[in-house]
Amino acid sequence: MRGLLKLSGAIDWLNAQVGKWVIWLILGSTLISAVNAMVRKAFNVSSNAYLEVQWYLFAGAFLLAAGYTLLHGEHVKIDVVSSHFSKRKQIWIDIIGFAFFLTPMCLIVLWFGIPFFLQGYHSGEVSSNAGGLIRWPVYLLMPIGFALLLLQGISELIKRVAFLRGLIPDPTEKKVAKTAEEELAEELRRQAEAEGRV
Repeated sequence: MRGLLKLSGAIDWLNAQVGKWVIWLILGSTLISAVNAMVRKAFNVSSNAYLEVQWYLFAGAFLLAAGYTLLHGEHVKIDVVSSHFSKRKQIWIDIIGFAFFLTPMCLIVLWFGIPFFLQGYHSGEVSSNAGGLIRWPVYLLMPIGFALLLLQGISELIKRVAFLRGLIPDPTEKKVAKTAEEELAEELRRQAEAEGRV
C-alpha cells in the first residue's frame, strides 16, 4: 500500500502543478476578449481567430483543471443525502463512484477522444469560420484533460482505501488555508512569546 500511496502523492503533485498553470488560461482568455472588444469598438474590426482562441483557452482551463478540481474536492456532490451517513459509508460511496462511474466514463472518453484528436490532426482540420484556427489543439485537450481526471480518480480511490485501512487521515477533510490576517496574527503572537510578553 505504501507504493500506491507514493503513486497517489505523485498524481496529486502533477494535478496541483497543472492547476497552478491552468489559471493563466483564464487570464489569457479574458485579456484576448478585452482586446478584441476594444479593437472592435475602436476600429470596427474583429477576427474569428480571436473568438476561437478564447474558446480554446476556456476549454483548456475547464478540461485540464478537472483533475485539480477533484484533488481539492470541489466537484459537485449530492451532500444532502450523504451527509446523513457515517464517514465510512461516505467513503464507500466515493469508492463505488470512482471505481464504477468515474473510471469507466474517463476510459470511454479516452477511447473515443484519442482517435478523434488523431483524425483532426492528420486531416489538418480547420474551423469553417472565416479566419478560423486549426482544430486539433483543442481536440487534444479532451484526452489530456480526461487522462488527468482519470489519474486523479485513481489517486482518490487509493486514498479512500488507505483511510479505511487506517493508514492515513480522512482525505475528504478540507484543508483550509489561513488568511493573510490569520498568518500575521500568528506571527505577531510568536514574536510576542519570543520576547516574553505573553
